[in-house]
Amino acid sequence: MNNNKKILITEFINQNSFENLNKKFDVRYDEKLCENEKEIIKLIKDYDGLIVRNKTQVNSDILKNALKLKFIGRLGVGLDNIDTEYCKNKNIHVQPATGMNADSVAEYVVSSSMSLIKKIPMFHNGTIKGEWPRTTIKSLEINQKYLGIIGFGTIGKKVAEYSSKNGLKILAYDPYVKEINNKEIDAKLSSLNEIYEKSDIISIHLPLTDETKNMINKSSFSQMKNKPIIINTSRGGIINESDLIEAYNKNNISGFALDVFEKEPIESEFYNKIKPGMNCILTPHISGVTTESNIRVSDFIVKKITDFFN
Repeated sequence: MNNNKKILITEFINQNSFENLNKKFDVRYDEKLCENEKEIIKLIKDYDGLIVRNKTQVNSDILKNALKLKFIGRLGVGLDNIDTEYCKNKNIHVQPATGMNADSVAEYVVSSSMSLIKKIPMFHNGTIKGEWPRTTIKSLEINQKYLGIIGFGTIGKKVAEYSSKNGLKILAYDPYVKEINNKEIDAKLSSLNEIYEKSDIISIHLPLTDETKNMINKSSFSQMKNKPIIINTSRGGIINESDLIEAYNKNNISGFALDVFEKEPIESEFYNKIKPGMNCILTPHISGVTTESNIRVSDFIVKKITDFFN
């Protein structure tokens, strides 16, 4: 350690990244600390830097006790678990690992798209039940299908890049993007209505805000003409989950992949609605978490916090 700054890490980080940080600062690392807000409140007054993922709720109760805090590193992208307005008012720098897990998420979207359009979950369920549903379930090819991307930031663009290489035609909606300059991305900027009407697959890449909460709901599903597959790797509250299940049961959509949920871990109120044989994939918020992305995310935040205090 060659710096008297103290850093608190409350969730998992790549071990080598932690060891490098620990050589430079006085670091306390406890990946279970995210589950104990009272302990964080007690500890935070002594720390200059804080590194979290998405489970640590960096709210006003914590921040008002953070007397020395100047830097919060987010091992990921979304900032809805951090009171960014409070941080701004107190001059606390908040640093997400923007783009560091984009490849991982893009791979998840493409693989889920392929699995669901080919109805792999349904074939799997039927096969292990001894039904051999070779002719009773009809699947499709992904080539030349329309993928609608809602939210065209770093991850949305990476999803477009991966997907277009697999033959998908890309429609993109983002009110903050006025043109697409990247020659690697063959995509058309579209309205939400056009995405709902034309898409065979819809992938969501938005932050959770007051404006986006329950943005995808019964009204949205009623506008979808091609019974699309719905994929959400951003934040759970963006899709109304009850409306999603209703849309599937009414055959308004043909499948869904959810990596994020309104309540995490998911509760029985939701998973009791998932029945064997449904064309769906549920995963525990892992689309951006691979061995490789964890190294990139961790190294990125370690470099940023080191540069900040040096």
